[in-house]
Amino acid sequence: MIGLLLVALAAAPAAAAPRYSVKRLGDVVQLRDNSADTVVSVLLPVNNAYEMVVKSHNVIRMTINSVDQLRANPGLNGIPFLAPFANRLDQDAFYANGKKYNFDMELGNVRGAVPIHGYLSGTSHWQLVQAKADGKSAWVTSKLEFTKYPDYMKQFPFAHTITMTYRLANGALEVHTRLDNLSAEPMPVAIGFHPYFALTDSVRKDWTLSVPVKKHWLLTDAKVPTGETEPAENFFGGDLHAVPLSRFADKPIDDVFSDIERDAKGRGTISFKGARQSISLTAGPNFKGFVLYSTVPVDPSANAGRGGPGRGGPGPANPPPPVSTGPAIPLSATDTGPAPWDRGFLAIEPYAGISNAMNLAQAGKYSELQSIAPGGHWEESFWVTPSGY
Repeated sequence: MIGLLLVALAAAPAAAAPRYSVKRLGDVVQLRDNSADTVVSVLLPVNNAYEMVVKSHNVIRMTINSVDQLRANPGLNGIPFLAPFANRLDQDAFYANGKKYNFDMELGNVRGAVPIHGYLSGTSHWQLVQAKADGKSAWVTSKLEFTKYPDYMKQFPFAHTITMTYRLANGALEVHTRLDNLSAEPMPVAIGFHPYFALTDSVRKDWTLSVPVKKHWLLTDAKVPTGETEPAENFFGGDLHAVPLSRFADKPIDDVFSDIERDAKGRGTISFKGARQSISLTAGPNFKGFVLYSTVPVDPSANAGRGGPGRGGPGPANPPPPVSTGPAIPLSATDTGPAPWDRGFLAIEPYAGISNAMNLAQAGKYSELQSIAPGGHWEESFWVTPSGY
């Protein structure tokens, strides 16, 4: 009898591994969806999802060769968080509640005549709140107590906290952000994100873009919205649901859009596709503006010894030390060789308002600036959904 029982136990199938899991590797948390063969890795001190790998292919454009490189220079890699303002301002000051706030340019965290992307994309002050998985998803939540840091408050004197959750479910990554206003005055919301994407089955000139937005904001020479708009069809040259990026083969894109088509839940989607792969970014209703950014790929053999302009403003004179130290963690994508020079990238950037929203609102040229009442909060999500991998 005992022998039969042992045979039956040996023949019983092993319990299936859970679909979702979380793994902590020093200063990195990895979220896994085993059914979708997807892993998302987050560098905790800067709270940046630096890779989203599906079936060994990275959805996020990768400019680093190791996690140590990211620790040394988080910059605009992965999915950078842009705060307290996203993209460019038209001066070294911003307006809130009818009052002008001048930046202290000697602090060094806001730089240039046209400040850009705030100063939190490289902060190492995020604190882990929770990293868990259940039968529905895997997630990691972190919090930044903005109010604790005098240099932050000096430039944007609104006491608040920021709580962010990366959640992997059904092969899609949700990025959820909550701002809690602890100050005694309404706090303007001008944050955004700068996720960089690339398809691995094709190159930029062969991608097709779906961008169902109504307005293209006209820009100054400094790439700041003037307050005037034109129909988005004028910019893209036709059907907004099928824009061949070959139209921009010799033209960079660094432009601001709004009034996206939305579904019954108020969500709007921008996507692009290649031979088989596609990537969609779906933004909730509190993301009002979008920037598309894509430079023209340059053949290095034809450009040897020449440099080119970047985006993001001048860097610090003395680079800061690494944001953290940790174990050697291999990158999850198996294709780690150099990408074809003409692959390119497309950044689809969801913003709470358009570029320079606070100052344009003060000038009466922008009507969708959001603010948080004292003691209130703002929250919203966007989702990254890859397919065809």
